[in-house]
Amino acid sequence: MKIESHRERLKESLDLINESIEKGIVERQRTIGFNTSAASADMLEILLHKESLIDPGFVLKHEWLKSKNKIEEKLPFKFPKKKEIIDLMFKIEEKRNLLCYGKPQKEENVQEVINDFNKLKEIFKKGGINEN
Repeated sequence: MKIESHRERLKESLDLINESIEKGIVERQRTIGFNTSAASADMLEILLHKESLIDPGFVLKHEWLKSKNKIEEKLPFKFPKKKEIIDLMFKIEEKRNLLCYGKPQKEENVQEVINDFNKLKEIFKKGGINEN
């Protein structure tokens, strides 16, 4: 997928995350779970394209990020802030299915995912990756 397509999808996910925060994170935790995961993957793919580390046909699967061994297998190359990015994405993915498919979580648990996502977003923003 081209960078422009990732940017469009990223903007959609960011809009949905912001709407969910405004409407109530506990009530919208599924939306937050799905979209923090999707936006994280889109930001990483934009970075990898920008660094010319992947081709346009490459697809990053969010489930790879639940296993640090799998992500190292699929992304063995170096890129800026790799450890910090992978660690935060791993934390987001750890809670994704719980938010999306599990029983309603406490506000603190949902807020933790949002906080980790915001840290991740800041790393990408400093690297020139944002929704615009």
